[in-house]
Formats: sequence, C-alpha cells, structure tokens
Amino acid sequence: MSGEGKLAPWESAIAGASGAVLANALVYPLDIVKTRLQVQIKKKNQENHHSAEHHHYESTIDAILKIVEHEGIHGLYSGLAGALAGVASTNFAYFYWYSVVRDLWTKYETTPGQHPGTAVELSLGAVAGALAQVFTIPVAVITTRQQTQPKGHKKGFWETGKDVVHSEDGWSGLWRGLKASLVLCVNPAITYGAYQRLKDIMYPGRARLHPWEAFVLGAMSKSLATLTTQPLIVAKVGLQSRPPPAREGKPFKTFGEVMAYIIEHEGPFALFKGIGPQLLKGLLVQGLLMMTKERVELLFVLLFAYLRAAKTKRAKLAAQLKEQAAPVAETLKSRAMPVAENVLEKAKTAFPATAK
Repeated sequence: MSGEGKLAPWESAIAGASGAVLANALVYPLDIVKTRLQVQIKKKNQENHHSAEHHHYESTIDAILKIVEHEGIHGLYSGLAGALAGVASTNFAYFYWYSVVRDLWTKYETTPGQHPGTAVELSLGAVAGALAQVFTIPVAVITTRQQTQPKGHKKGFWETGKDVVHSEDGWSGLWRGLKASLVLCVNPAITYGAYQRLKDIMYPGRARLHPWEAFVLGAMSKSLATLTTQPLIVAKVGLQSRPPPAREGKPFKTFGEVMAYIIEHEGPFALFKGIGPQLLKGLLVQGLLMMTKERVELLFVLLFAYLRAAKTKRAKLAAQLKEQAAPVAETLKSRAMPVAENVLEKAKTAFPATAK
C-alpha cells in the first residue's frame, strides 16, 4: 500500500480484475449472444435459415433459444474459461497501468490536489487501455473463435489457439484486430473517464462509494462508451472471428474492410447489430465490476490498516518487554558478577602456577 487509504497499482489491479471476473461470469450468456449476433451476415432482401452449421438469429431471445436447442445449456457458456482468463488479464493490466499513469500525472501535476479534467482522464484511460491490449489481445482472439465455433467443431482453448497460429496469418493471427483494439481503447477511456467525472460531480470529496452508487455510475458510464464505439466493436468481432461463408474462408484484413462489407450487404444500421445484449451486458458488467471493485478496494484498505495496527502493537509490546527486562537483567548481572569472581579466585588457588 502506497499511502494511508491509497492502494498501490497492483492492489487496484487485483480489485478491478476480481470485479470483472465475477461480473462477466454472471452475464456470460449475453456475451455469447452479442458475439453471435455481431458476426452473422444477414444479406438484404434474402431469406436466411438457421442450422447448426449456419447460424441465423433474429434477436437476443431468439439467439438464446436456438443456442440452447442446438447446443444445450452449456452452449451458452462456450469458451467461458478462456473468456474469464482474458477478462482477468485484460482488467488486471488495464487497472494496473491506469493506476500507474494516473499516479504519474498526479505526481507531476503543478496544482496539488487538482482532479484530472475530462480530456486528461480520457488520455490516461487510452494509454492504459493500449498497454493492456498489447499484452492480452491473444486471449480475446482465441475466445472469440471459441464462441463462434459451430456444434461438432468445438475445441478447447489451446487447440483453438493452435488453429489460429497454423492459419495463413501464423503467430501474428493471435494479434488479429490489434489496430481495432487500440482504436477501441477509447471505450474504456470513455467508460472510466466518465466514471471519474461523474463521481467527482455527483459525490465530490468521496473516496469510497456505496455499492448501489458505484453500480449506477458504472452502468451510466459504460452505456455512453458502448453507444459511441459500437461500430468499432462489431468490426473488431468480425476481424477476430471466422470469416462468413460468403467469403469462402478469406479473412478480413482491416476493421475498415469489415465495416465496408457489413454496410454493403446489410446496410449502415447493421454496424449497430447486437447493441441490445451489448448494452445490457455492459450495464450489468460495468455496474457489478465497479461495485465489486469498490468493495475489494475497501477490503484492501481494511486489511492493510489491520496489518499496520498489528505491526504497531507488536512493536509496542516488544518495547515494553525490553523496558521491563532491563532492570531484571541488571539485577541478575549485579548478583552474578561477585559469584563469578569468587569462582575464578578459587580456580586460581586450586591450580598452582606453572614454573617458569
């Protein structure tokens, strides 16, 4: 802990990652649904039929029912382990770097105690998001592939990763969509920038929020970020998933190419497909994340306060024992010295001196 009531970057990272894993585990079926909706291509004026091999979903509810029908309940949790690993690593990296860059800004800010403005908050969030994405995007690529695998072609996390590496992209395939992800760093930047600004405006001077307050602020900030960046989110999913059947296995190269393809075949409004589950997931995840993060951070504060108190108590007890032991040691020393000197004198007389 870096200071009284202030968490070190790694502590804030653990708190954020814990909240993210819990929140995403609770709403994971929505993540599956929004991914499936975003990767499907519904051509204009063409009737689409759903099958186990070729997905076609009309809505969030329709997607849930068809996934359960064809894949069972566990189909709603396809790729869960990899997704949660990705969520944990991404959020740990994001909150760690966000804490680091925010502390650096605070350290070198000329006006002590001044809160960062909106532009600064967005910049700090973007830098943290970019650093986090570079290290964690391979997990996101593999998870997206797992979520869009048809029944009968399901593979584990490592097997899916090997398929990506053995594709025409090679190892670079694990970083497919990196440019789009870096652009999408504005999403968490908007989310956490808005969260900090709303927190400063609505609850000025408050270091800790009540759970429901953190939930509401998290949901509001995420909704704003999602509405702003939804076309880029759809393009990123298209980049990282398997190409649609109409492209005959030819993957997209850029998120601009994905967006152009969607507009050509489905119209511009298709760039917002999956917005329903995306928004609902974002509301619940971000609300639960910030609520949990606030609680975990509070636990850290309490834990370190307890450890400091225990350390202080042990130091005081040791000092008291030393103080009480000093007179006893002095008494023993004063009594023992004459006895020791007497024994030494007797020893000298018992052994005659050696002749020179």
